[in-house]
Amino acid sequence: MNLEHIPHSPGVYLMRDASGKIIYIGKAKDLKKRVSSYFSSRPHDPKTSVMLTLVRHVDFVPVPTEKDSLILEQKLINRMKPVYNIMWRDDKSFPYVKITFNEDYPRLLMTRRRKRDGGKYFGPYPEAWIMKRLLRSLWKSKVFPLRPCKYEFKKEDIEAEGGLAKSKPYLNRKVKSCIYLHTGSCPAPCVGKKTREDYLKIADEAELFFKGKAGPLFDQWENEMNAASKAMDYEKAAELRDRLSAIRHISENVTVRQVDEKNLGIYVETSRALTDLQDALKLPTPPIRIEGFDISNIGTTEPVASMVVFERGKSYKQDYRKFRIKTVEGQNDFAMMHEAVFRRYKRLKDEGKKFPDLILIDGGKGQLGAAVQALEELKLTKIPIISLAKQEEEVFFPGNPKSLRLPHDSSALHILQSVRDEAHRFAVSFHRQRRHKSAFT
Repeated sequence: MNLEHIPHSPGVYLMRDASGKIIYIGKAKDLKKRVSSYFSSRPHDPKTSVMLTLVRHVDFVPVPTEKDSLILEQKLINRMKPVYNIMWRDDKSFPYVKITFNEDYPRLLMTRRRKRDGGKYFGPYPEAWIMKRLLRSLWKSKVFPLRPCKYEFKKEDIEAEGGLAKSKPYLNRKVKSCIYLHTGSCPAPCVGKKTREDYLKIADEAELFFKGKAGPLFDQWENEMNAASKAMDYEKAAELRDRLSAIRHISENVTVRQVDEKNLGIYVETSRALTDLQDALKLPTPPIRIEGFDISNIGTTEPVASMVVFERGKSYKQDYRKFRIKTVEGQNDFAMMHEAVFRRYKRLKDEGKKFPDLILIDGGKGQLGAAVQALEELKLTKIPIISLAKQEEEVFFPGNPKSLRLPHDSSALHILQSVRDEAHRFAVSFHRQRRHKSAFT
């Protein structure tokens, strides 16, 4: 991460997650010192530590005086309402991460209730889905491989002669059929695969991470990995190497850029519009990348389809695509839409490329139904898809007879209209080119 171009100036910084959503806004007397402090090796408080695992982009705006930075910060917070600014002001209803140290073999989980039960609590954190995603990443990558089951067993049950099979035979039968045991995704202390001493060490490391002490943890793992390698314990060395790699991936590189104050209004409004669109359509993430489709034909002459791309609310013309309709005879807009959508996403699927956050179809229920059928045939039903009909500016959803009408002054609607109108323009332009070429050949 290059921080050299940040000035020693008063200003405001905006932290965004991987989807581009602004999650925190802060002010600084000295932008360079303040932003750099987030990414130094010194420990942070637990809330800041977890927030930083989500940050992928930092934008900064230099201003003339410290007073200007205070005014701009408050103005932006009031307009954008970033989740971490709001959470740190009122943290009563947000979830916690808990390590159940009140159990002999602790678990890592999320809870909304904090109790005096001997467990360790971290947080609270805003937006439960963010924490669920983080915990899922830590689990899948085996950074902190703690047991996910809810089975109740104690140290003496495991360490007794015969283990669970003798101390708790009914529980032992359940354990034997546990999917986590058979897939090797759990350290399985219940059957003695991990000693309690080694298991508790993993829980202690998870506590360090959520306390914001990831830096010392990295150093510890690197030292242990090198020692294991020298001792020719290559299995342990490989495990530590994978854990280091996984946790660094979770905290991947952050990009930093300057935003001119005169352009800040447009930048903030676009970010706000994408967040509003996410809320209006109930999307899992802000629709950073939208792909829009339209059909153009006159009778049966040179039918074509277009696909346009918008990234962060702006057209991204290098990714536009044109489709000559090949399989449809006669004037059948629905079948043409099916062909274009099927060809586009079959290719992305075959090439293993990333799918868009949202597909927008120009038209009503019929066009949407044809596009949805194409995705179903490709088994890609998880990609969000909608259509926008021109006459009443109605938004249609798959399988829902009711439409959504966004306010005419809605910035979310304006983004959809921009994508739809650009797809129409591009389709008509391509159709004219095809007709002109056909007339002279």
